[in-house]
Amino acid sequence: MRPTQAPFPAGRLRRTRSSAALRSMVQETTLGVGDLIWPVFVRDGDGVTEDVPSMPGVQRRSVDLTVKAAAEAAELGIPAICLFPYTDPALKTEGCEEAWNPENLSNRAIRAIKREVPEIAVMTDIALDPYNINGHDGIVVDGEIVNDETLEALVKMGLAQAEAGADILGPSDMMDGRIGALRTALEQARHPNVTIMSYAAKYASAFYGPFRDAVGASGALKGDKKTYQMNPANSDEAMRLIERDLSEGADMVMVKPGLAYLDICRRVKETFGAPTFAYQVSGEYAMIEAAAQNGWIDGEKVMLESLMAFKRAGCDGILTYFAPRVARLLKDG
Repeated sequence: MRPTQAPFPAGRLRRTRSSAALRSMVQETTLGVGDLIWPVFVRDGDGVTEDVPSMPGVQRRSVDLTVKAAAEAAELGIPAICLFPYTDPALKTEGCEEAWNPENLSNRAIRAIKREVPEIAVMTDIALDPYNINGHDGIVVDGEIVNDETLEALVKMGLAQAEAGADILGPSDMMDGRIGALRTALEQARHPNVTIMSYAAKYASAFYGPFRDAVGASGALKGDKKTYQMNPANSDEAMRLIERDLSEGADMVMVKPGLAYLDICRRVKETFGAPTFAYQVSGEYAMIEAAAQNGWIDGEKVMLESLMAFKRAGCDGILTYFAPRVARLLKDG
């Protein structure tokens, strides 16, 4: 049994808050560099960076500069980066063939990073929206996002990324059966050690807007994604999705977005005990940055507080655009 709190004045809870040393000794949750995954946007060109206007401080980088970013992350102790391509609109098609082109932006970046910075884990995104002329995560036929045809494309995409050297595949498409299809294909292609972090509980959220700007998908999207991404009102459904994806071979699971869904993070961790991650998405990042730039909040403190919330909710790690900044703060003590 847990001891009950002694009555006042014997039980003065402020005693252990009275100095930095005592606060540190009784701190229940910690945030470390090893908890961070850095999402990075890749674009074509050489020696090119390009600001994302709706995400202050975030840039698209050409492959050579993405390699430098990976080296910076590794030096800071960040264990993984996650790549998202900004695809030339001319390469977007109904069939999304560029998604499994061995020479597409993501695959070139994977190979370059693993050649120059082999110690860092490279995570990828598996969804068709960067390559889809319709802006959807799946193939569109007569206005419907078709599930099983999309699975075939996702498998080809995942195998191309594994061949390029990806360490972690991140299926974010929310099609039914994609984890089982990917895991089976990876085993058959002799990639048994490639890890899958499933975007298992990905909600149809309004927090993704700046991200869609960053990957060039905003203007292309026809309709919405509510037929495959989750209803924000649902919690039990998330548990069914997590259970299914783990049974199909996911090694890790993710909740997306993060701060508005901390209750889901807690339920996932307590129910399954599996490695649980959350994505502090573009809208969450942009709100903090915009408020900080306007002087309405202390951006650094809110940044750290927001990330601690993920850890307190049970997350093992967080995808966050703040990763390098946080890593430097933690490294400097």
